[in-house]
Amino acid sequence: MKRDIITAVIGILVLTVICGILYPLVITGVSQVAFPGNANGQKIYVGGKLVGSKIIGQQFTDVVINKKTGKPALDKSGNPVTIPDPRYFQSRPSATVPAYNAAGSAFSNAGPNNIATEQEIAANIQSYLALEKPYDPGLSTARIPVDAVNTSGSGIDPDISPANADIQAHRIAAVRHLSLARVDQLISTYTHGRGLGFSGEPGVNVLELNLALDRLTGGH
Repeated sequence: MKRDIITAVIGILVLTVICGILYPLVITGVSQVAFPGNANGQKIYVGGKLVGSKIIGQQFTDVVINKKTGKPALDKSGNPVTIPDPRYFQSRPSATVPAYNAAGSAFSNAGPNNIATEQEIAANIQSYLALEKPYDPGLSTARIPVDAVNTSGSGIDPDISPANADIQAHRIAAVRHLSLARVDQLISTYTHGRGLGFSGEPGVNVLELNLALDRLTGGH
């Protein structure tokens, strides 16, 4: 009995050292040498300042200012109220709380016929039309891509579809005083193909595209 206990304890200690310490250290070391960018989350810096990650979506918004107080308006939870910044391409909707929370990646389990899902998508459609239709008068609900009004499986998708980007290009061109052809060219530059040539669909990296716009127009 005593021998069995000693053997079990030694086995636990050995496996803990090998699997819990040595193996993670080896894998971390190899990844830092061979794939440092991927291992560290593909972070993007501008002027030495961290602005986001290539693989994590984020918001591009303005804080609403209360006209009476001159301070940021707050919602019922005490968080600042924001609206989409028209100068930037907008990411697809996020299901995380708060939005685009990389520490709490999540998606909705509600089915397509769920009332809450229908209401959420309907609200997203109206928000999308309100933002884009003034710059693209012919835009209708039927033309809106699915990714523009529905959340992704992770809730933090960094990409939008080329169709979504093409619609937003009208707004970007108008607000930034660029030709539509020039904006379309940028979209093409930051559009990636299917994974390994066959997996998934082409996507446009929103953060990289917005940073390219800032470089082109000086942030205006």
